[in-house]
Amino acid sequence: MENYKTRITPAKEDAVKALKDEFAGYDSFIFTDYRGMTVEQITALRKTLRKQDAAYRVVKNRYAKIAFNDLEKGGADDQMVGPTAVALVKGDTANSVAKALFQANKDGVTITVKGALVGGELMNADQIEALSKLPTKLELISSLMGTMKAPVQKLAATLLAYVESKGGASADNA
Repeated sequence: MENYKTRITPAKEDAVKALKDEFAGYDSFIFTDYRGMTVEQITALRKTLRKQDAAYRVVKNRYAKIAFNDLEKGGADDQMVGPTAVALVKGDTANSVAKALFQANKDGVTITVKGALVGGELMNADQIEALSKLPTKLELISSLMGTMKAPVQKLAATLLAYVESKGGASADNA
């Protein structure tokens, strides 16, 4: 018997190169099992993720593994078993994209998060779920600004109360 050898065709090479070029533009990747999702659900999820500057792409596992290894973002081979779709994330919005994926699941979409490669770190499903529960960067900045603004507001209110207790500030006194 002859050994079976995969024939590398130009079409396969082009498909891997296209994936590699696309993956190179993203920082984090969340792997999901999309089995049972309808076309409408996938389209709606893509639309939701696009608002967060992310993409949702159904991939052929073998091609994706090669593309990840070529980009030196290996280690995700265990996540790419069975039907796989990848949420492609730019910047530090992985937790908001993960939130959207878990929210879709709560809304009845049959999607299962398998794991993720976030900032070069491999995460399992439980870790990415924990990440999805963290506040987003904008929420943290908003909270920090509110905390920084509170003492100034208190000082202004105290000064205003003091001025009013002394008879108020009128245009005639100025």
